[in-house]
Amino acid sequence: MQFKNPEVLYFLALLIIPILVHLFQLQKFVKVPFTNVAFLQKLVQETRKSSRIKKWLILCARLLLFSAIIFAFSQPYLSQKNTTQDQHTFIYLDNSLSTNTEGEKGNLLQISAQEIIENASKKDIYSLQTNDHFYKNIPYSELKNELLKVKNTSKKLAFSNILLKISNTKENKTNTSHKNILISDFQNNYNYKFTNVTPTFSAIKLEASTKNNISIDSVFISNRNTNNFTVNVVIKNQGKEKNNVPIAIFNGTKLISKQSYSIKKDSKEIVPFVIQNQADFLGKIHTTFSDTFSFDNTFYFSLNSTKKINILSIGNEANFLSKIYTEDEFNFTQTSLQNVNYNSIQKQQLIILNELEKIPETLSKSILDFCNKGGNIVIIPNENSEIKTYNNFLEKISSSKISSKISDTLKITTINYEHPLFKNVFQNKVSNFQYPNTQSHFPIVSKNSSKIVSFENNSSFISQIKNTNNNKIYLFSSAINKNNSNFLNSPLIVPVFYNFGKMSFQQSKLYYYLDDENKIDIETSLDKDEILNISNLESSFIPEQQTSQNKVSIFTKEQPYNTGFYYILRKKDTIQTLAFNTPKEESLLNFINLNSLEENNSKISFSTSISDVFNDLNKNNKVHWLWKWFLSLAIVSLLLEILILKFYKP
Repeated sequence: MQFKNPEVLYFLALLIIPILVHLFQLQKFVKVPFTNVAFLQKLVQETRKSSRIKKWLILCARLLLFSAIIFAFSQPYLSQKNTTQDQHTFIYLDNSLSTNTEGEKGNLLQISAQEIIENASKKDIYSLQTNDHFYKNIPYSELKNELLKVKNTSKKLAFSNILLKISNTKENKTNTSHKNILISDFQNNYNYKFTNVTPTFSAIKLEASTKNNISIDSVFISNRNTNNFTVNVVIKNQGKEKNNVPIAIFNGTKLISKQSYSIKKDSKEIVPFVIQNQADFLGKIHTTFSDTFSFDNTFYFSLNSTKKINILSIGNEANFLSKIYTEDEFNFTQTSLQNVNYNSIQKQQLIILNELEKIPETLSKSILDFCNKGGNIVIIPNENSEIKTYNNFLEKISSSKISSKISDTLKITTINYEHPLFKNVFQNKVSNFQYPNTQSHFPIVSKNSSKIVSFENNSSFISQIKNTNNNKIYLFSSAINKNNSNFLNSPLIVPVFYNFGKMSFQQSKLYYYLDDENKIDIETSLDKDEILNISNLESSFIPEQQTSQNKVSIFTKEQPYNTGFYYILRKKDTIQTLAFNTPKEESLLNFINLNSLEENNSKISFSTSISDVFNDLNKNNKVHWLWKWFLSLAIVSLLLEILILKFYKP
């Protein structure tokens, strides 16, 4: 039993007053002479004894009366929490696309929202976290309104961020009882390790009624020629074998072709479509099958006319560059230092300074201006480089420099596989390839650089230098001609220089995924204060963008929200078309085993019923007030005293 006003109980000490009054109360008896003294003595004894019993009964009744009144004013109650504490409930409701499926009671997300509304206490304070919104310290009425408006989203929320929000809601909150409830299907893309500092929470797992799913995993183009090209659709099956599943391809809204396919259990299948060549193709692929998820049965891609990337090499002639930068993808030009066309520098996406002995001031100014406007450069020193001119140039663009030449043969042994330059280049990490070497090198000194390829002594062979313009500056520490190195014979030479070129201008891809960080370069020149928009028939937004002299880089992450085709607009003119799809991870039927988590961590409790968790919470927080019973006891004590005084005759 607990008390809302425990300080009132100090008045119990005052009960000593009626006790003292009773003990020291003196009553004088008047003696009257009678003839029969023996009879008189007996009568006096009986009267005194009866009077004493009556007084004790009255004392007990009064003590009970006063005690009951004091206890009533202290407001006693029975509950598992203190009434002076507020109840705060943190609710995470997973509204990712994977919860847009049918469970036993209906749509997982909508049923979950409805059950929260029906079972949550109207007196508590709540914080509601979804994948795309956070509502802190809201009453029940606002919680209900937000739950009624909740919709599925492609946004992903890391488990660590959810637990961090739980910890933050507890800060600066004294005298508050906290309860954390996580409602999700707990797809196995939550890469989180639970520890003894993990906040306590109740996990409610949402389960789909079906466990079979077909999804369009990806699309790629092959066999392109003057007449047609092949669209290869990769279908992923999770579950039992499926036969004669319809699939169709559209150009915009126009049906181009349709067929059917069969796919084995838990496998992938490529379905090809041969399409007649067209300048622009807005591809929409749809497969018809009733399964766990419907959102992944449609896939969008767009074929835009690609522009060649402009690359200029200044310095020694290098035949290997012309073999890498082929005419179908690049506009590649080589020139000597004496024949540089300075007017063409600003039109390039990438400039390679190929083994110049020195960097003249005129060239340095032009390249510096090129870098300041977002241009990318590759710097390869000569064995006989003038360090002073190189360092003057490097300090201007990146606060870096090179040291004096070291003539020592070193093997090139270490590859930074995490660097974007090697993304999708290697299937596995290579540890036993034939190491190339160099005869001499100029050590790179820079505080703002990342190693791409390193020597055996861990010094850098190729580094990416960071600068304030966020453009790409690649610096070699050694000449790579055959007299100084055999790097040209290494398998690394092609992916390194090819990706130098490809990453200097981000061509639009066949498709993009929602909620991914995407960069798209648009070759256009904007007027002052002019911006590009992205829109479709349903929405329009202004993306984050960075303007250079001959291109605009667009970045997407927070928007768009929905799948489909989007158009990059300059005023009202369409420059390019983008296609966005749902993240592939949302189609996975892999889920965390919460039972094993519960066994290994006492802070996690597991349930499959939202109503059970909220009912237990409400039951634990329910207060049973006892003051009415004590008030009734006081009334009974008062009546008892009246009865004793009126009817008890000593």
